[in-house]
Amino acid sequence: MLSGKVVIITGSAGGIGRYVAKTFGEAGAKVVVADVKPLDTVAGELQQMEVDHLAVPTDVRDESSVRRLMQQTMDKFGRIDVLVNNAGIVTHFQWGNVPQWPRIRDMDKDFWDKVIDTNLGGVWRCTKHVLPYMEAQRSGHIISTLGGASPESIGSTAYIVSKDAIRTFSRYVAAEEKEYGVCVVSIGPGGTIATEEAPAEARARMPGVEIVGNRYVLAAEAPMELSGQALSVEDGNLVGRG
Repeated sequence: MLSGKVVIITGSAGGIGRYVAKTFGEAGAKVVVADVKPLDTVAGELQQMEVDHLAVPTDVRDESSVRRLMQQTMDKFGRIDVLVNNAGIVTHFQWGNVPQWPRIRDMDKDFWDKVIDTNLGGVWRCTKHVLPYMEAQRSGHIISTLGGASPESIGSTAYIVSKDAIRTFSRYVAAEEKEYGVCVVSIGPGGTIATEEAPAEARARMPGVEIVGNRYVLAAEAPMELSGQALSVEDGNLVGRG
């Protein structure tokens, strides 16, 4: 059970991360929210829920910022049980009139680097700096958010490459950490979602963050047999997809 467990969620100022932070709070966890964006809204919501929490401004592209996130969490709570790697730059090609990201032929290297370094590099940095604490306690769960799009979604290449790489990263880190009892998995949010930042027309025709449900809470309780797997939820149960 998650009662009293310490959970870090990156990218939790809004969208999926904000919703997931509250699901962990409802499950009785101590919640650490981290984002490069202002955390006032989600921190206020956790306060209203009477959830023991900590808000740490964090840029997952900055190693010193990530290191500080882990240290401040340890200083307050003394342990880290779950890390949710959720921070990322997301394509909004599905949001009606929002401009698509550039095709590869037209993409600047700086744009490519920013997407990869946030979506994949952020997962690497946060995983790297949480592992010493989890290894010391010989337990922990690392959950990284996947994403998807069809090849016909022109402009989504950089995003999909970064998200597909997370699946492989998780599988190989799981093998490295098996002896320490650290379960490393990846999971998608359950579908394409219009967050609170989406245009009104997108929010009217697309599901919101509520479709995420409790899938991240379930992933935080995944047994070691599922470590390394890309998870989905079917009929309320976790299923490994290799």
